[in-house]
Amino acid sequence: MKYSEVWDLDVFFEGGSDSPQLREYLNVVQEKITNTKVEVEQLNIPSAVEDADEIARLLEIVTDVSLYLRQAGAVISCYLAADTTDKKALLLQGEASTLNAQYKTVMLNFQQTLAKVDDQIWEELVATDALNEFYFILNEWRDDVALKLSEKEESLITALSVDGYQSWGQLYDQLVAQVRVEIEIDGELKSLSVGQASNLSAHERADVRKEAYEKLEEAWTAQEDFFATTLNHLAGFRLAVYEKRGWDSVLKEPLNYNRMSEETLDAMWGAISDHKAPFVQFLNEKAKILGTEKIEWYDLDAPVTASTKTISYQEGAEFILKHFGEFGPELEAFSRKAFEDRWIEAEDRDNKRPGGFCTGMPLSEQSRIFMTYSGSMSNVATLAHELGHAFHSYALRPVHHLNRGYAMGVAETASTFAEMIVADAAVKAAETKEEKIALLEDKVQRSVAFFMNIHARFLFETRFYEERKNGFVPASRLNALMEEAQREAYGDALNTAHPHFWASKLHFYITSVPFYNFPYTFGYLFSLSIYAKALEEGKDFEEKYIALLKDTAVMTVEDLAKKHLNEDITQQGFWEKGIALCVKDVEEFLKLTAEEG
Repeated sequence: MKYSEVWDLDVFFEGGSDSPQLREYLNVVQEKITNTKVEVEQLNIPSAVEDADEIARLLEIVTDVSLYLRQAGAVISCYLAADTTDKKALLLQGEASTLNAQYKTVMLNFQQTLAKVDDQIWEELVATDALNEFYFILNEWRDDVALKLSEKEESLITALSVDGYQSWGQLYDQLVAQVRVEIEIDGELKSLSVGQASNLSAHERADVRKEAYEKLEEAWTAQEDFFATTLNHLAGFRLAVYEKRGWDSVLKEPLNYNRMSEETLDAMWGAISDHKAPFVQFLNEKAKILGTEKIEWYDLDAPVTASTKTISYQEGAEFILKHFGEFGPELEAFSRKAFEDRWIEAEDRDNKRPGGFCTGMPLSEQSRIFMTYSGSMSNVATLAHELGHAFHSYALRPVHHLNRGYAMGVAETASTFAEMIVADAAVKAAETKEEKIALLEDKVQRSVAFFMNIHARFLFETRFYEERKNGFVPASRLNALMEEAQREAYGDALNTAHPHFWASKLHFYITSVPFYNFPYTFGYLFSLSIYAKALEEGKDFEEKYIALLKDTAVMTVEDLAKKHLNEDITQQGFWEKGIALCVKDVEEFLKLTAEEG
């Protein structure tokens, strides 16, 4: 079967952003929110165990509204990703944000009421058959409310966030959509979007890679004040909220969101910082292969051998399915359905958003995957990565929707696990030494991304937020902070850095949660432990893997690791075991390139 590179969104609403079905659907969502608001306002503070059934009834109602909202938001985000010039979708995104804010206010009211329940009564309530299934999430709500302001103040913050916070993230998307660069490729001058130009970082010719980097830097520089204003206002809003709530650490919200302790985060970064030498050595060797003393930023993704071949989308899909099948039948069958039912948008065309993502359509029990496929092994790995996200949602289908809200760190675990299956298989399937070197380099480059690039993002964002507490941070200072973070995170392996990376990276502007960086590295190293067990146990492991995924939204990451891996992730030793596996890839790469030399 020939797989389409363009996704099917008409199965949800025919006609795209002009769909009358979508218009009617959003009206229904508004009605549901209004009715739910009345239901929640009528709830008295539960005072006896008999109130459990009423709470359970309301939980079903708010869950239903949440599913409708998330489906609408996901479809609209797909319209905009596929066509950044879709003005109707932009308006719909604003409408969805307003609806979401209304819903959050209703939920806050509900949670505040539950938080007022007497402690003893509460324990009796959550132990009942009606509520016991939701023990973790209900206690999490109660704890979150205790950390926040009054219902009236939090409702005001939510209302103001639509235009005072979320709109800044939407403005970023508009700014990026307008950025165009002209680059000469094979004698032809092409006008490219950011996503298309970014894909040239893996081009076989150094002059094309360099020109793409320089033209993008020029574009970011020309607009840097707009991007700086956007980033400062996003951070300023968050910091103002944190101050009102009495939160001293800018990491409090992302750590809570990821159900992770600061001890775990420190242990992870500590282990990485102590073991960067092999990856610096790898970058130095890559620079040498490319004919420079130190690696240039625009050469980080460069191919190291002439044997790098273009892989068609069809070939990439078949490669993924073959090796997913060797892991387990469910992952393979699910992914085949995603290809056959056109869940994936991969076409290389103009006006698409840069980057890739997977989003869920919870009412339909489907996912949609977005990326731009240009034929590299790295693209195949990205496709496998996003399919891993989708499989995570699939694995949770037997679980109540209230218990499916997994955080970013464990979300990146499933995706990276799927990516590893494909990356390892590619190396093993290499037919020549040259091809093996190229594929090993691509695999090690992922370790460099998680241990160095993501670390640089974390260092930059942490330091930026501290400076933002004292006032507006201008573009020139953001450039300096970014370059300092990159040089530190890359162990001084870089010749040129990417000072405007803060402007180019969407993750700094995501409004759903701050610090969208460390969860990637967490997921990468956490999934290495899972992958090691998968290699030991073969196809029999898939059932255990699905059991782990089902638990990802109902416990802390520390408890998840203890239950399913019997590991203490607050200790550096756990993280060092994963890093050691990555170092083996570096050593094999260095050995093969030395033989070539």
